[in-house]
Amino acid sequence: MNPMSVPAEGPAAQPLSGLRVVEFTHMVMGPTCGMVLADLGAETIKVEPLEGDRTRHLLGSGAGFFPMFNRNKKSLSLDLRSAEGAGIARRLCGSADVVAENFKPGTMARYGLDYASLAPDHPRLVYASLKGFLPGPYEHRTALDEVVQMMGGLAYMTGRPGDPLRAGSSVNDIMGGMFGAIGVLAALVQRGITGRGQEVQSALFENNVLLVGQHMLQYAITGEPAAPMPNRISAWGVYDVFTVQGGEQIFLAAVSDGQWQLFCRALGFEDLLADPAFATNNDRVRARVRLLPLLRERLAHRTAAELAAIFERQGLPFAPIRKPEELFEDPHLVATGGLADVKLADGPKAGESARVTLLPITLGGERPGVRLDPPRRGEHTDELLGGLGYGPGEIAALRARGVVG
Repeated sequence: MNPMSVPAEGPAAQPLSGLRVVEFTHMVMGPTCGMVLADLGAETIKVEPLEGDRTRHLLGSGAGFFPMFNRNKKSLSLDLRSAEGAGIARRLCGSADVVAENFKPGTMARYGLDYASLAPDHPRLVYASLKGFLPGPYEHRTALDEVVQMMGGLAYMTGRPGDPLRAGSSVNDIMGGMFGAIGVLAALVQRGITGRGQEVQSALFENNVLLVGQHMLQYAITGEPAAPMPNRISAWGVYDVFTVQGGEQIFLAAVSDGQWQLFCRALGFEDLLADPAFATNNDRVRARVRLLPLLRERLAHRTAAELAAIFERQGLPFAPIRKPEELFEDPHLVATGGLADVKLADGPKAGESARVTLLPITLGGERPGVRLDPPRRGEHTDELLGGLGYGPGEIAALRARGVVG
């Protein structure tokens, strides 16, 4: 644990308070790992190039990357390509409990910032290396979330036959960062026992393969390849999206025989309970080609709100079909504190507030919240260098030479 940090006291203390994390990360996967550790209370330092993390200024689908995945962090702007800058980074890593990076293999070694270079002098260091692939034949390929979704079977399962489609979020980047954080936490526990750190590796491709593992096993067990989700053979008789009055859509499900009986009685479909073709869930799965059109016809005149109210009362599974922007007003998220305000550091709305989603966990009944807004580029450079022993004059000279920003 960083001797310069003092853990917070009291019931509201963050569990990783007093831990120092230094991250050399960009895009989504690496910053997600750092965000999880930061949200859990670690002092997390983002080392950025002098021009800043590129995600600060992305457009379109990338516009939310920086403010989403870089809250609760401090920013140090540094030119790693200079000998002085790399030396400062190594000195900073020496003060850390955890170092995380997600650059191409070999990048950190050029600056003496890889695990092999740091570990001899810092044997307690936990080092998270977040890559496209774990070491092996693919490790030097350039990977993106979409790349591994295509090669790892997820895009095939998501799209219609002949039309592979990536999932609608950065699922591998985010989950790869989460698995990196899980590995870090495990290594920290082990360090508490052995006194020694270790390198932790996480990778996009292997993460994606875990996501489709159930479909791989489906084939291994049944001998039948898993069909893309739009053409899947569902495990449940009623488990689908229905278009109802006014063109609204709602997802409805009945995944057990008990739920099927509730479903039919609540909607006045007692005649379906008498049909032996629908007697059990597996019967209903085999009869879906007849059952679903029948249900669609009977439900078409109902409103989504009416169906939601019925299913809510009966404890049956249902879901409105929401767009991401509608979740800002979701009554459950609002009531439970699932969203928090941050001040934007970049872009056309710099200085304005926006709401971000928090980690989906509680600790002591509380959601880990936002302590620090996403940092401005180099916002904490002077503070952090001062903590490493650099005086104001030295920092000014480093800035004049273009070593720090």
